[in-house]
Amino acid sequence: MLKRMNPAVIIMVMLFLITSCQGGGPKTNENKEDQTSNDPMKELVDKYVSVKLTADISHLSDNEKEMLGLLFEAASLMDDIFWMENVGDKQAFLNRIENPWAREFAKINYGPWDELNNLKPFIEGYGEKPPGAEFYPHDMTKEEFEAFDDPNKTSLYTLIRRDENGALQSVWYHEAFNQQVTKAAELLKKASDLAGDPEFANYLSLRAEALLTDQYQESDFAWLDVKNNNVDLVIGPIENYTDQLFGYKAAHESFILIKDKQWSDKLSRYAAFLPELQKQLPVDPDYKQETPGSDADLNAYDVVYYAGDCNMAGKTIAINLPNDEKVQLEKGTRKLQLKNAMKAKFDHILVPISEKLIAADQQQYITFDAFFSNTMFHEVAHGMGIKNTINDKGTVRHALKEQYSALEEGKADILGLYLVTKLHEMGEFTETNLMDNYVTFMAGIFRSVRFGASSAHGKANMMRFNFFRERDAFKKNDDGTYSIDLEKMKEASKELTQVILKIQGDGDYDAAKTILEEKGVIPADLQTDLDALSEAGIPVDIVFEQGPEMLGL
Repeated sequence: MLKRMNPAVIIMVMLFLITSCQGGGPKTNENKEDQTSNDPMKELVDKYVSVKLTADISHLSDNEKEMLGLLFEAASLMDDIFWMENVGDKQAFLNRIENPWAREFAKINYGPWDELNNLKPFIEGYGEKPPGAEFYPHDMTKEEFEAFDDPNKTSLYTLIRRDENGALQSVWYHEAFNQQVTKAAELLKKASDLAGDPEFANYLSLRAEALLTDQYQESDFAWLDVKNNNVDLVIGPIENYTDQLFGYKAAHESFILIKDKQWSDKLSRYAAFLPELQKQLPVDPDYKQETPGSDADLNAYDVVYYAGDCNMAGKTIAINLPNDEKVQLEKGTRKLQLKNAMKAKFDHILVPISEKLIAADQQQYITFDAFFSNTMFHEVAHGMGIKNTINDKGTVRHALKEQYSALEEGKADILGLYLVTKLHEMGEFTETNLMDNYVTFMAGIFRSVRFGASSAHGKANMMRFNFFRERDAFKKNDDGTYSIDLEKMKEASKELTQVILKIQGDGDYDAAKTILEEKGVIPADLQTDLDALSEAGIPVDIVFEQGPEMLGL
């Protein structure tokens, strides 16, 4: 039942409804000058800068434009599912929130917890976020789960629920979300008929079937064959960051993308170097015995729609998929750089941060090309290293459980920087000055740790920051800015790469937990610096104005 609202709140809500009808309502700090409210919830919303997601689609055929409309519909259904996975029934949850700014902030976070502030609850009546979100019963213990005898319990695509007798049971996603996936599959099949590109049409058809069966591997393989498309789509249960209990469950999301052919052509040649780079990893042979698939591609896109998990709070700016270890080893991955979203974060967040925290004589090394290449090779690095433990503990993902995501993100960050360095030494990567990459990388740590240390990315960034600090890879100057030591940071990057790849190869859960607990924390002096960034009004992340209307559809 809704609470009775006091008169002040009633007036506020009425004003909100009136402005909503006029196209207004809560805005991000893009229109900050129009806002006069001192509501602390508005201040939280204002921490995000609004960005229009659009792209030139004049080169698309009429069929492709019609197809895009269907993809927008299908993607929005993934958004509906993710609400259920993260907090429960969306409308029931939002209807309980009287303050319109709080409601807007809840939409950004897909729930009552501030994802970029250590999951701090901001809605009265909510405590800590359940580590397993809505994938598991809240009253389930880890011991009860371990004793639960069902081979499907660790599947990426099952929910854990209680039956009528209170016992645990596994429920497949396609059963739990039958209404949504049935409609999405129907839309993808219609889109397949309009696709034009045969490989993309085949992927859409197979992905439709996957949504109905939770058998995704065939469509993952098919997606890797998509090479010549103008439009691309990522859809379904993908990443397991939201499951912080075990890291087993994949959350639903979707991206709709328009290929940037000019930038994609520049990137494509680096895929050929992956097998050789794997051999050059700075670890013993056992930890690099796997050969990453060489049939992988690097492409740049303008993203025109985010839905579900990827749209929650901090926004993804690059993609490395599929996650299936077998697909990665047999065929590789596709590495998609979301150029327009990346540029928005660079301009609105990274540059202002660097002006505050990077030493004046090193600010010249903050460049978009370096930010772009660091992000690109982060995604390349996800496909490298080792996917299966060397001591019969199964996949790295299952051996490391809930520690996997943070350590894997840490690997991708640090190994990506190592790859940039190796290619630069080989004379194959000359897009940037190597100093650009390292200084921009340091500024990127400050950008990412503003997410707090509760997320996988936050822990990974803090692990790296503290590791660098212990090895004097940077120094803090008297004026509060930071300067890197290029040679020491190169050596520290190599050493941390070795540490992480060994933990992964050994499937050493205890070692993973220890390094993340000891180093995945924000020290007090850095927190003071991060607080100063917020006080300076630098956004924590971006939110989107997005949808078919942004493309003129």
